[in-house]
This record gives sequence, structure tokens and C-alpha cells, in this order.
Amino acid sequence: MPRTSFSHVSTWVFDLDNTLYPPQARLFDLIEVRMTAWVMNALGVERAKADRLRVEYWHKYGTTLAGLMREHGVDPGPYLTDVHDISMDSLTPDPQLAARIRALPGRRIVYTNGCAPYAERVLAARGLSGLFDAVYGVEHADFLPKPERGAFEQIFARDDLTPATAAMFEDDARNLEVPHDMGMRTVHVSPHRADAPHVQFHTDNLSVFLDQLT
Repeated sequence: MPRTSFSHVSTWVFDLDNTLYPPQARLFDLIEVRMTAWVMNALGVERAKADRLRVEYWHKYGTTLAGLMREHGVDPGPYLTDVHDISMDSLTPDPQLAARIRALPGRRIVYTNGCAPYAERVLAARGLSGLFDAVYGVEHADFLPKPERGAFEQIFARDDLTPATAAMFEDDARNLEVPHDMGMRTVHVSPHRADAPHVQFHTDNLSVFLDQLT
């Protein structure tokens, strides 16, 4: 039963995009459009090549930004501000999810490969503001992205988190491998199952899953 498997957990770590809101909101589609435009302008390339690089860097480095920084020396600050300057109109408050997050015992944090100011805007649009003890963005890991182990180590050290008593909720299954190796409970939040040993639990409805824990 999920409840007994999580009875030792005192820190709950949530990814943001497509985890604390449903993929149907398609918020990340808006971000990807701005990413492609940013790559076009910064590197002086055509849209097709910019789109290809955006995806290629995401696969190779974990985020498009990581690839831009490593291969082109891009300043992350302006990039993060620009690509996250999107409308939140597709998001709606979720009182049920808010209640179930609030009911979790212990510390609750958000950890995203986006930036913290963007995360705060998403939380506000979802009616989840004030529920989390901390919100960490990629800037808090010196711009190292998940799934790099060093990124998790920096965030968890900053939060004084003990992996053996923590759980990670994440829509990207590859971002659960390091948390699993560190001893965390791992939950894949996605419409699509991931057949991997580091994915201990799967749900396509975060609110329903959390209800089983409390």
C-alpha cells in the first residue's frame, strides 16, 4: 500500500511543470516557443535549426539552457527571464490538490529546472501559494539541471534534506534516477508509465495519489 511505503517520509519534493499542473494545460508549449525564438536570436540560426538544438540540448544536458551555457557560453539570467515570460491563463486553481498537499506531514518543497520566480507564478495560478516551505529553481543549483547528481546534491544540501526520509514527485522519469539512488521514494507523475527500476510508484493523477498517503 502506498501509505505504508511513505510512512517514513518527512520531506516531500515536487517538480513543477506537468507535475503540479496537468500536461493538458500545455504551459510548457508556450515556453518552448520562446526557447526556440531565443536560440534563433542568440545564435543567429534559422527556426528549424534552433528548434533542433533546443531538443538536442534537452536530451543531452537535461535542459536547453545547460546546452546553451556549455556550448555557447550563454548568460542564464536573461534567458530564464525571457523564456518564462508567458501567460498563466491556461492554469486554474485546484483546491483539492491544495488540500492534499497541505495534509502531508513534514516539510514540502518545490524543485524545478525552471527559475524560482516563474515557479511562484505557477503556484499562484494553481492556488498553491503558501503551501511550500521552499521553492528552488535551477539558479539555486548554480544552473546545473536535473538529472545531474550535482544539481540534486546542491539543492538537498541547501535545504538540509535527508534523502532517506524524503520522496520525489516528477513527470520526467530520468529525473528520478538520482533521487532513487540517494535513497528517496520516487513517484512518476505522468499519463505514460516508465518501466525503470528507479521508478517505484506511478500515477496519472497526483491529487488522487496524495489522498492515498494521508
